[in-house]
Amino acid sequence: MDEPYPGHEQYKGRLSIPYQTPYGLVDIRFRSLDNSEPKYLGLLGAETTLFNVLALSKATNYICVCEGEIDTITMTCRTAHPTIGAPGATAWKNYYNKILEDYETVVVLADGDEAGLEFGKRIQRTLSNTRIVQMPEGEDVNSIVNKYGTQLINEKITSVLES
Repeated sequence: MDEPYPGHEQYKGRLSIPYQTPYGLVDIRFRSLDNSEPKYLGLLGAETTLFNVLALSKATNYICVCEGEIDTITMTCRTAHPTIGAPGATAWKNYYNKILEDYETVVVLADGDEAGLEFGKRIQRTLSNTRIVQMPEGEDVNSIVNKYGTQLINEKITSVLES
């Protein structure tokens, strides 16, 4: 579509990221494609929620959690690991823990920076079933998969699941 819907002109030229539940579309976030700021925009009045919640019903004994939609999309499209995402390191809400406490393992795929590590630790402080896999300095899931393929991510997840 060349032209945005009326009232959505400020999102023109951005990647539309739909937030879907089993009941339908609940939100759309818009990501800058040209490094313009702000990097992300959301619909007015929309509340932050978990991304890719459809993976919750596909997961069995473990689930992966990413910081950000792009990393979650990468995991979903390029690996077989059920993955949900929070739209940023500071967007985690404590009640999300209730959703994840029944899994044997919650694998947090933390970005390779201080905010990413704190994101993982925040979840781990309240969920004893959490294992953190931190990406190398300056990297995230998407950059690692684009540089090296899925093997490194798969090995890291397998390692924490077997420990």
